[in-house]
Amino acid sequence: MILFLRNHKHLPTVLKGRNLKASLVYRSTRSSSSDNQDEYMQNSRLPTMYFQKSLPRLPIPKLEDSCRRYLNAQQPILSDDEFKKTTEYITEFLKKDGPKLHGELVKQDKINKHTSYISDVWFDMYLKDRRPLPINYNPFLIFVQEKNHKYNLPLIKSTNLLISSARFIKSLDAGILEPEVYHLDPKKSDTDFFRNFTKFLPTSIATYGAYIFKAFPLDMSQYKNLFRSTRIPILDKDKICQYPDSKHVVVMRRGYFYSFDLFDMENKIKSPQYIATCLKTILSDSRPANEHPIGVLTSGNRDNWAKTRQHLLKIGNDNVVNKIDSAVFVLSIDDDDLLGENYNNMLRKFLHSNGTNRWFDKSFSLLISGDGFAGINFEHSWGDGVAVLRFFKDIKNDIENKPRFHPDDIDNISVNEESVEKLNFNIDETIKSKINEETDKFFKWTDNLSLDHLVFDEFGKNDCKKFGVSPDAVMQLAFQLALFKRDNCSVATYESCSTAAFKHGRTETIRSCTNQTKALCSAIIKNNKSTKNDVEFKNLIIECSKMHNILTKQAAMGQGFDRHFFMLKNISQLNGNVPSVFSDPAYAKINHNILSTSTLSSPEVLAGGFGPVVPNGYGIGYMIQNDWLGSVITSYQNHRDASEYVHHLKSAFQDIHRILKSN
Repeated sequence: MILFLRNHKHLPTVLKGRNLKASLVYRSTRSSSSDNQDEYMQNSRLPTMYFQKSLPRLPIPKLEDSCRRYLNAQQPILSDDEFKKTTEYITEFLKKDGPKLHGELVKQDKINKHTSYISDVWFDMYLKDRRPLPINYNPFLIFVQEKNHKYNLPLIKSTNLLISSARFIKSLDAGILEPEVYHLDPKKSDTDFFRNFTKFLPTSIATYGAYIFKAFPLDMSQYKNLFRSTRIPILDKDKICQYPDSKHVVVMRRGYFYSFDLFDMENKIKSPQYIATCLKTILSDSRPANEHPIGVLTSGNRDNWAKTRQHLLKIGNDNVVNKIDSAVFVLSIDDDDLLGENYNNMLRKFLHSNGTNRWFDKSFSLLISGDGFAGINFEHSWGDGVAVLRFFKDIKNDIENKPRFHPDDIDNISVNEESVEKLNFNIDETIKSKINEETDKFFKWTDNLSLDHLVFDEFGKNDCKKFGVSPDAVMQLAFQLALFKRDNCSVATYESCSTAAFKHGRTETIRSCTNQTKALCSAIIKNNKSTKNDVEFKNLIIECSKMHNILTKQAAMGQGFDRHFFMLKNISQLNGNVPSVFSDPAYAKINHNILSTSTLSSPEVLAGGFGPVVPNGYGIGYMIQNDWLGSVITSYQNHRDASEYVHHLKSAFQDIHRILKSN
C-alpha cells in the first residue's frame, strides 16, 4: 500500500502501490514548508494544481503488446494444455474481435480527452460492488509514535492531529500546498531555481518543463475527495458526495457521535485550546459503550446498508446523518491500550476493530487508541491512496517538528459541555434489530480472519543494492517462494503500480509471478537444504530482478495489459458479444489473485495492511527499510493460515539471503 518510485528511460516516474486495497505511500524529497502563517502548513511558490493541466494522458497500449504480455503472465500459472488453449484464444482474438474492440476504446478515449480511458469505469467497479467496505476495501496505516512519549497522550495526540490536518486543508484550499512532484535528482530539481523556472512557464506546458530537470509532476485530481467527502450507500451503485463548505469534524467514542467546528465563520482554524477543550469534553463523557452503535451498520453489505439508511432517514435522523456525511473527516477515539497487547491485535484494531466505533463510509477516518497509537483507515472508491499518504506524511512531519499543543497546556484545559454537540440517533426496533444482525455478522467475519506479521532483520534495502538486485523484486520473489514451500505451485499475483504520472491515471498491475520466479522457486525447493547450487541461483535471482524491473517500468508507463483487457471486456459486455478470451477459465484464474501485495515503505509508517481480495488468498502489506524487511499477512482461516504463511516466508527470506551472500 505504499508507493515506490522507479526509473524509466522516457518518463522516470513510477509510483508503485496498490489498487484494490491499497493505499500507497511514496518516497520523494520535498522542500521544507514555509510557515509564515500558522494557519497554513505550506506556502508553495507554485500553485497546488499548477501542473495538472499539462499532465500527459494515460496511453492505451498496442493490442499486440497487451496480448503478448497477457500470455507471458499466464504461462507460469497454467498447465501446458491450458496455456496452449489460451494461446489459441489470443490468436483468434487478435484476428477477429480484438481490433474492433480496441478501435472502439481508442474512439471513446479521443472523445473523453478530459480524463483517462480507465477512470470512469474504474470508479463504477468500486461503487457497484455490494461487498462490505472493511477488510474487502478499506486499508489502514499506523503512524510511528512520537519520540517524546508525552506527546502520545490521547488528548495531546488528538489535538495535534486535528490542528495539523486543518493546516493541511487550508493549504490545499488556498492552492499553496506544494504540488506533488517526484524528483529523480532532488539536488537538481527540488530547488528554488526549479520552482522559479517552472513558475514562468504556461500551465499548458509546465509538466514538460519539469521533465527537463528530471522532475515528474503527479496527478492530484483525487485530492478533492480527501476531505468533506463520503461514500453514500445506494441500491445497486453507491455515490460519492462532497460538502465543500463544511467546517466541522465528527468524533466517535464508545459508539457515540460528537461534533464541533474545526474552523470558525471566517474559516480560521480554531485555537488549540478550543480544540483540546472539545476533545477533553468528549473524553470525559462517562457513558458506557453505546448499546446500539449505529456505526456498525456501515460494515455490512452495501444494499442492506442502503435500505437501513433510508429507514434511518425516514424516522427522523436526517440532520444527524447529514452531519456525519458532511464532516471534514471522522476522528475515532478508542479506549483500548495497545502497547501491552499482542502486536497482531493492534493491527486488527486499525484494520477492522469490532466495528462499533467506526464509520467506514467516510473518505478517511483518523484513529487513536487509549494510549495514543494513531492511524488512518480509508475508503477506497474515491482514489488510490496517493492523496491519503501525502496527507499522512505531511501531518506526521508537522506534528513532529512543530506541535501546536503541549503537555504543559493540559492544565489550562477544562470540560465545557457547550463546546461539543452530541449527535443522538432516533432508533426503533427495526434499527435495533439491524444493529444486532450486522454486529453478529461482523464478529463472525472478523473471527475468521487470520492475521500475522513478520519482521526480518537479517538484511534489507542496503544489502539488496550491494547484491545488485531490486529490493522490491526480492520481496516479490520471497512471496512466491513462500507459497511454493506451502503449495509447490505458482499462482496469480497482484502488485499494483500507480499511473499517477498521467492525468487521472489510476493503477496498473505488475504481474510479479513470472517464468523466471517459477523456475527459481522450483529449483530451490528441489534442491532442499543443499547449498551446492547457490551461485547459480544467485544469477537466477538477478534475472528475476531484471524481469521485475521491466514489468514495473511497463506498468508505470501504462503499458501493462490488465487495465487494457479490463476495458476491452467491459466494452464487449456492453455490446453483448464477449470474446472467448474473456470467457476462458484462464482469464478468471489470472484475476483471482491469491497473492495480493502492496509495498509499505516510509519512515512515518509503523505498519499497514489490508484484507485478502479473494476468499482463498493472502493480503500482503510489506515494508522495505534499510536494514530490515517486514510484512503484514491476512487470510481467511477456513482457507489459509496467515501464521503458516509467515513461517514459510521467514524460511524464504533465509534462503534468498543465503543465496545472495554466495560467491
